[in-house]
Amino acid sequence: MTAVPSLPAIDVDDGWQATVEAWTRRAGRLHLHRDGVVADVRVERCAAGRLREAYPVGAHDLELRVCGGPLAELLRTLFDAVTKADPACRRVVYAAQEGALEEVAAAQAAGFRHVVDVDLVDEQLSLLVAEPAGVRGTDVDLDRVPGT
Repeated sequence: MTAVPSLPAIDVDDGWQATVEAWTRRAGRLHLHRDGVVADVRVERCAAGRLREAYPVGAHDLELRVCGGPLAELLRTLFDAVTKADPACRRVVYAAQEGALEEVAAAQAAGFRHVVDVDLVDEQLSLLVAEPAGVRGTDVDLDRVPGT
C-alpha cells in the first residue's frame, strides 16, 4: 500500500474566491465563486480515493472533481494551484464519465491528455492527466539509453 502524504493547502488564483467547505488529510472540498459564477471542487489524493486501484498511482497524485463553472479554465487554474502547493505532485487527474465528450474536450483544452479508460465498481471513467513541465520533459523511450 502506498503511504499517502497530507493534502496541501491550495491557494486558488485568477480572481476566484475560495471557501474551504471540508479539508482532511486526504481529501478536501472547495466552493469557488467569481463574478456570479460558482463551482464546487473536490480534491483528493488518488492513492486514498476511488482511483487507488484504477492505475499505478503515485503517492502525490491528485484527482480534481469539478461541478459547475467554466471547466477548462478551472482545471488550468486548479492545476497551477496544485503544482504550486505540492511540488512533488507528478500527476493531476481529471476523471470524466466515459463518453462525456464535452468534458473530455474541456479537460484537453486545459492541457490534460487522455491516458486510459477504467472500470470502477459502479462507473466507467476516462482518465485525463496533466503533469508539471519537469515530468512532461522526461524521456520515456525505455529502449534507448539517455544521451546516446
